[in-house]
Amino acid sequence: MTEVLTLFFAVLALLSLLGAAAIVGMSVAGRGSALVPAVGPYTLAGAATVATVATLGSLYLSEVANFIPCRLCWVQRGFMYPLALILWLAVWKRWSSIWRFALLWPLAGSGVSVLHLAEQRGWVGSESFCSATAPCSQIWVEHFGFVTISFMALCGFLLVAALMWVQQKAARAAQTSPTIRSN
Repeated sequence: MTEVLTLFFAVLALLSLLGAAAIVGMSVAGRGSALVPAVGPYTLAGAATVATVATLGSLYLSEVANFIPCRLCWVQRGFMYPLALILWLAVWKRWSSIWRFALLWPLAGSGVSVLHLAEQRGWVGSESFCSATAPCSQIWVEHFGFVTISFMALCGFLLVAALMWVQQKAARAAQTSPTIRSN
């Protein structure tokens, strides 16, 4: 069962990466303004869903599959778990300006994920940060030859950040658009 679920999470991660790349690619190509009316109304719920799936997935891996999280995993969780709660609260309260907060957290979490990936691949050595019982270099899951848990977290963070960037554009467009008043 764990193998099937981790494969499912790996596919979701790759789809998240494609989604984030599509948003960035459209923005670089000058088509970013087309995203606002198409995706803007769904960015908060979409980002909240991504953060929730990442949260539940990490809880499954540690609490059901018994993969021991290292310290870098815990730091990544510290950025993702609050996002799930805060973004769902923002959906409920319709806080369109939440992007100011919710853009920084996934960017910081992405940095931790990149450090964790570098540690797992042996590109950097920060074993003093991690413990012997839960080393940061431990690879519990690897699909397609490169999709690890830290890579999955990175993909989730990148998609949340990309969606918050679109949310920022949508919030600014809503502020500058003229309102029609009827007498």
